Amino acid sequence: MKPFKVVLIITLVLLTVLVSRALLHNPKLQVAADPVEISLDQQMLVSHLAESIQFPTISYETVKSRNSQAFDGFQIWVSQTYQRLHQHLTLTKFNDTLLYLWQGSDTTLKPILVTGHYDVVPVIPGTEKQWKQPPFSGNIEGGYVWGRGALDDKSGVVGILEAVNYLLAQGFQPKRSIYLSFGHDEEIGGHNGAALVAEHLKRNQIQLAWSLDEGSFLLDGFIPGVNRLVAAVNVAEKGSTTLQIVGKAEGGHSSMPPNQTAVGVLAGAITKLENNPLHGGLEGLSLAMFDTISRDMSFTLKILFANRWLFGGLIDRFLSQDPSTNAMLRTTTAPTMLSASVKPNVLPIEAVATVNFRIHPRDTVEDVFAHVKKIVQDDKVEVRSMNWAGFGLGQAASRVSSWESDGYGFIESSVRGVFGNVVVAPGLMVAASDSRHYGKVADDAYRFNPFPVSKEQMTGFHGTNERINAKSFIMGVKVYIRLIEQASS
Repeated sequence: MKPFKVVLIITLVLLTVLVSRALLHNPKLQVAADPVEISLDQQMLVSHLAESIQFPTISYETVKSRNSQAFDGFQIWVSQTYQRLHQHLTLTKFNDTLLYLWQGSDTTLKPILVTGHYDVVPVIPGTEKQWKQPPFSGNIEGGYVWGRGALDDKSGVVGILEAVNYLLAQGFQPKRSIYLSFGHDEEIGGHNGAALVAEHLKRNQIQLAWSLDEGSFLLDGFIPGVNRLVAAVNVAEKGSTTLQIVGKAEGGHSSMPPNQTAVGVLAGAITKLENNPLHGGLEGLSLAMFDTISRDMSFTLKILFANRWLFGGLIDRFLSQDPSTNAMLRTTTAPTMLSASVKPNVLPIEAVATVNFRIHPRDTVEDVFAHVKKIVQDDKVEVRSMNWAGFGLGQAASRVSSWESDGYGFIESSVRGVFGNVVVAPGLMVAASDSRHYGKVADDAYRFNPFPVSKEQMTGFHGTNERINAKSFIMGVKVYIRLIEQASS
């Protein structure tokens, strides 16, 4: 019986430790933010967002496809709709990117930048009929504003414009200078817009205290076990590189195929890559994010996250099952394009897969190259790098900004002031933004859109039936108002 008693005692002690740590794993006390009481003409604001969507400001990969009239029309619309901005702020254009300066009264203070982009991605040809509302209609239906740009990112641009317009109407004068930048080519890299703005600021020795760009949203139902809205304020963004994986074999007629064709060689290599992702896990920024969010999870999940020393591997597997949380943990691997033979009856000499990697801040472009070559190592497989205009062989992940700074604090208090008891946590942007450029001239760069969105809505992001809840948009405008007011006064 003695060994049994020892095991029992050890088990009870372990359970006591696990449960005790979980009971202490509660949300950290926050200073209550003053409620924001702002009266807005909601119908007018929603109408303005709808009008902005009606301009098909699409960024194509080729200049020839560009609809210049749409970009010109949008800029004219901005100048006519927001006349106060053009009366009180200074406008400088970098091609079709608009940079406004709202001069502060104290020039010794570092300025801030609030930014977004008004270009959008194309609608996938042939999917137009799948839209419940025409993609460039800006229709207001069922409590939503529909159309390309409703989430990415005309809601952000119009929200900022409305916030500044409101503050000007109230006679507000910022103490700290504020830059507003609205990019025209973010969807194709921002090289002729945001990059030129950053160069302009650097050339004039203007260092920003911080910048706020598009990014994550107030996430509704994204995090397992969390019932509150989660405001993930992205303090970094992933890098990116794209490689070609090439399977090789002898060609010939399809009537006499070898045991393994180039397509088979390639399929094996891609399977290896998908089954062997780069290392993930909770550390650094990822740890800070999930440590904050897990404090609002169910008690069962709290036991896991409060005792990572024991359940670290289980947590990693749990989070890796969902694409949205998996992307927070590691550099992701995404085969996106395939090509092989030119005819059905011709055996290809080469079969090529294009694979896109979104690089976690812990990894480098060189790490990805080394990992891929190690995993697919084979005499019949070649790994080819690809050069992209402006990025060379790839774009490194951004620097990680502080989530203990004044800028982050202003964002957090503004969100709490409007939405109340929400979870605010530092996050990682899994896509890219114009902050890849602005971050070079800012002490800290943040990426966050203050609009609540559901998982269902997020399928419209670069997809079909893009839309934003009209009430959520109004609430987001209030966050921008409060943020600009606090951060610049």
